Formats: sequence, structure tokens, C-alpha cells
Amino acid sequence: MAESLNPAATHHLPSFITAPGETDALMVVTAIILVLTILAFGILFLRLHTLPERLAHKSQKIQFEIVAVLGLLALFTHIHAFWVAGLLLALIDFPDFGSFLGRIAGSVEKIAGVRPPSEEASGAQSAEIVAGGKRVSQPAGVASETHDRSGKGDGPSTSATRPERKKEASHA
Repeated sequence: MAESLNPAATHHLPSFITAPGETDALMVVTAIILVLTILAFGILFLRLHTLPERLAHKSQKIQFEIVAVLGLLALFTHIHAFWVAGLLLALIDFPDFGSFLGRIAGSVEKIAGVRPPSEEASGAQSAEIVAGGKRVSQPAGVASETHDRSGKGDGPSTSATRPERKKEASHA
């Protein structure tokens, strides 16, 4: 038996109205568009939310970490001031005071004749000299005399000398 239209319905129905028991194509298309729109807005939101972190990625490590923490605080607390602060911090390029201050400190230590702690830890070990059965630790590069019990010297005849200073390359 063919299903007939309701007598109260008009004879010309719009195309989005489906017969009972058929798939509603408009609802399927609308559902797909809704899911894609939600995904697109979610991706856009997350890309916009991580904008300060992506901007600060090229900067110093501490600045990047502060911006990342501000971004997480803004995400979880919904306080937009954290995001704005992170964006402003990411856009400001702070000068690197640590590198040239470290170079100045290293140069002053070289002028004073003191070895920086980084050289001592890196592998420039002090030379150990055996004198009369005892081990004596002495910095590398410093000449010393070692005498056996008879008084004859095994090392250089001069007293302890200063280490030779290398010329530094000029930083232009």
C-alpha cells in the first residue's frame, strides 16, 4: 500500500521534508557541519591560546617558561589577564645580561690569574706531584721543584713561576 499524503498537507512539500522511515539528509548534513565547525573553532581557540608560547619560543628559556605558565593559568582559571600578560611578555625582547656579564667575569678572572670554576670542573685537573712519598696537589701550569732525599732536583732549577698567559682574541 502506497503511503499517501495527509489530506491536511499541501500538495507541494519542500525538499527537506522526508517521508516517514527515510533518512533525513538535511539533519545528517547539519550534524556533519556542526561537528566540523566545533572542531574548527576548538583548533582556532587552541592556536590563538598558544600564540604567546609560540612567540616566546625563540626567546630565552626563562622567558619562555614564564609565558607557558601564564598560558596554563589563563587556560585553567579563565582569567584573561594572564593570557594578555603572557602575550606582552612574549612580545618584549629582554636583553641577555647573563652572557656578557659572564664574559666580563671570565676576563677579570683571567687578568687576576684565578682559574674560573668552569675550567676546574671541565677537565683541567691539577697536576699531582710525588714529593718524598707524599702526593701534593698543585694547579696545572705552575712549575715546581721536587727534590729527593739527596737534595738533587728532578724538576726545573727555578722556583715556582707564574703560568703563561695566553693572549685573548679581540672581540670586535
